[in-house]
Amino acid sequence: MDRRREPLSKTLGDRTAATLARTLDLHTLGDLLRHYPRRYARRGELTDLASLAVGDHVTVLAEVESAISRPMKQRRGRLLTVTVTDGRGRLSLTFFGRTAHYERELVPGRQALFAGKVSRYGGTRQLTHPEYELLDESVDASVAEEYAARPIPVYPSTASLPSWRIAKSVGVALDGLGELDDPLPAALRARQRLVGLAEAYEGVHRPHDDAQLARARRRLKWDEAFGVQVALAQRRLAAQALPARPRPPRPDGLLAAFDAALPFTLTEGQREVGAAIAADLGGEHPMHRLLQGDVGAGKTLVALRAMLQVVDAGGQAALLAPTEVLAQQHHRSITALLGPLAEGGMLGGAEQATRVTLLTGSQGAKTRRAALLEAASGDAGIVVGTHALLQENVQFADLGLVVVDEQHRFGVEQRDALREKAGTDRRPHVLVMTATPIPRTVAMTVFGDLDVIALTQLPAGRSPVATHVVPAADKPHFLRRAYERLAEEVGKGRQVYVVCPRIGGDEPDAPDEAGTGDGAADTDDAEAGPPRRPPLAVLDVAPMLAEGPLRGLRVAPLHGRMPPDEKESVMRRFAEGELDVLVATTVVEVGVDVPNASTMMIMDADRFGVSQLHQLRGRVGRGSVPGLCLLVTEAAEPSKARDRLAAVAATTDGFELSRVDLEQRREGDVLGAAQSGRRSSLRMLTLLRDEELIGDAREAAAELVAADPALERHPALADAVDELLGDDRAEYLEKA
Repeated sequence: MDRRREPLSKTLGDRTAATLARTLDLHTLGDLLRHYPRRYARRGELTDLASLAVGDHVTVLAEVESAISRPMKQRRGRLLTVTVTDGRGRLSLTFFGRTAHYERELVPGRQALFAGKVSRYGGTRQLTHPEYELLDESVDASVAEEYAARPIPVYPSTASLPSWRIAKSVGVALDGLGELDDPLPAALRARQRLVGLAEAYEGVHRPHDDAQLARARRRLKWDEAFGVQVALAQRRLAAQALPARPRPPRPDGLLAAFDAALPFTLTEGQREVGAAIAADLGGEHPMHRLLQGDVGAGKTLVALRAMLQVVDAGGQAALLAPTEVLAQQHHRSITALLGPLAEGGMLGGAEQATRVTLLTGSQGAKTRRAALLEAASGDAGIVVGTHALLQENVQFADLGLVVVDEQHRFGVEQRDALREKAGTDRRPHVLVMTATPIPRTVAMTVFGDLDVIALTQLPAGRSPVATHVVPAADKPHFLRRAYERLAEEVGKGRQVYVVCPRIGGDEPDAPDEAGTGDGAADTDDAEAGPPRRPPLAVLDVAPMLAEGPLRGLRVAPLHGRMPPDEKESVMRRFAEGELDVLVATTVVEVGVDVPNASTMMIMDADRFGVSQLHQLRGRVGRGSVPGLCLLVTEAAEPSKARDRLAAVAATTDGFELSRVDLEQRREGDVLGAAQSGRRSSLRMLTLLRDEELIGDAREAAAELVAADPALERHPALADAVDELLGDDRAEYLEKA
């Protein structure tokens, strides 16, 4: 057995092992060795004390400037106040009770690592009874220079387990480690000039200098990249054996008739992407493509042409949409585009015609039975639906293609549930559409496990959207000018959206609120300072605008808690120009197509994720008039929230925005179900900075797996891949 799987109690004893398990979820020797330092302090490079935020648990390297002891007034013992400095700022350390020990050690000029929670007392930031580790003063003069240059590891820690205690446990583990079975083949290590595994652990936890640390980090990054790439290479090899029924194009079928009847010309990008997808559909193995394109780039038309090719070949296509609004929109637009070609078996229907069926959760029993029958019998070549398509009683005659719209709204499990409806002997082709991929998708793209095809060209008649950040707290006059701009747009005969993060009122918010889309509502910006106010709500903002800056305009609210007929009425009135301003939640994110809407103001824009912001602004600029999107925020600058909004304002490239999202949120668990980055299987690897290394690992893994698919000649590597995956991740990977 790999020594790294040994329980920590065997190396550290029961008590220390129990503490590490309870506080940091570390259970095995490998867990501890992979608990890498989050940064390295340097002797002489003191921590910037001005950067510390109240409420943070910190570990700082500082120098004692002064120490003053006095008796406490209200109880026995003494109060010791130690002031530490980085040469510019100061931090106060407070010790109560018996302080003689601290007075002897914390003398002016002494450097130490201090750990504790930053609080504020009397306007001064302080640490109360911090843990500390003195830096060794007894170093021999002959090694003083080497000692001064040696990096000090600072570990992810807890209030009860400071960094240096973790370092001592790691030291005990390293001292007894010995040689390890190295999972990387010797030939690969030699070719890439990688150090051994035990040497890498020593170098990352107890580096003598930066060069040793760099060698260790590069080796450990290779471990992570190569392990994932071997797992994915095995998966690709297995996928090549999966059968799919070829769906080649027919020169005289439904697709040809549709193309001939189109009242416009396909863009060059649509033709190129369509040809690539058509070739995949004609293959004997299942297609798995991600179609990325900005809102309005024509992804739905490309998907429809793919669905028609499958119908021509005797199969069916299912289009999975995240909301009823979008499913209904797709059903209406596809039916309208097809015209007589969607009236199969009906009077007046074209000879090659099929049917387009809608299946949603709110349909009446009679309508639902009819839709289920059309899907099961094969009369409906195209079935459009919501999560209702995933239910057990939904059957297809011959499901050949699954199209998933708004990829960030569906998990792998849900997509797999629909894919299973093709039967066990054949797999359907899968086409996933998105405007802004989730970070995990960018990760899979970097790893080379997802075929991406992009639409970068806007169709004729679509206008670009200009986006600007409105810093309402820093510059209130910018917000006043933004309201004036809305009124000016309405004065020109155009219409406006105002989007809020929540509905408001006493009831809990409906599931169409911010944060449900891509999980990035701003939890990463809970920075020090006063508590944040509740997000702005539709039911508050709509009357405020109608009675204030937009007085005299026709303003109406729209949100997910409204009855369906009332919601439909408001949307219809806005689409027909009977309303000037629609104050809404993210219910307008998809499915609302009003070419006359030129401007969108997003309130509390920092409460939304990148994908939602990008998707939302795609609702404007859908006609001949250029679009305008105003991102209103009270987030301070600098902050992650402001950086994210600035990035959204700077580009309309969905993949570029996802890379920004990935930088801030991490990639999620590439081999597991988490998409938010909270649990990542990658500890050392940073996807966007290590793309070249990941590419090299992919080539090496493909070569090795081609020669030894079951890793029979590489047992240590097989063990490492098994540990990396685990049962749940292996099952997840099968479905992904």
